Amino acid sequence: MAAKLSGGGGSKFDLGQNSDINVTPFVDVMLVLLIIFMVAIPAATVSIKLDLPPAIPPPPGTVVEEPTLINVQEGGALFIGERPTTLETLAADLAAELAVPVPTEERVYVRADRTVRYGEFMSVMNQLQTDGYFLVALINEELS
Repeated sequence: MAAKLSGGGGSKFDLGQNSDINVTPFVDVMLVLLIIFMVAIPAATVSIKLDLPPAIPPPPGTVVEEPTLINVQEGGALFIGERPTTLETLAADLAAELAVPVPTEERVYVRADRTVRYGEFMSVMNQLQTDGYFLVALINEELS
């Protein structure tokens, strides 16, 4: 609060009115908010390790292998490529499809229909993780 201590006549207790804005409380509040945001912003950043493919396309004439695709359809129907499978036989069918000595080191792609419930999708992801498949990529659009 500000007061005008000098000025026009009147009694000695008539201080008049001050129309100047006192910005000290405003500055104090702004400084406190600035400190709060400076402390909170670094804690809000979360780093996620991403394994992104290179931005450079392969040279022309290079044979690109078709990825191993696991399709999850509504109702929990599972397909590896075009072949149907179940959660119980997913690891064995996936190893047979990959046909490599260590199938768990290969990247597999999971694609789910829009109508698949989250629980059904996560049961497939959990089963893959339980079976040792940690290189899992998610597909969100049609492969060309």
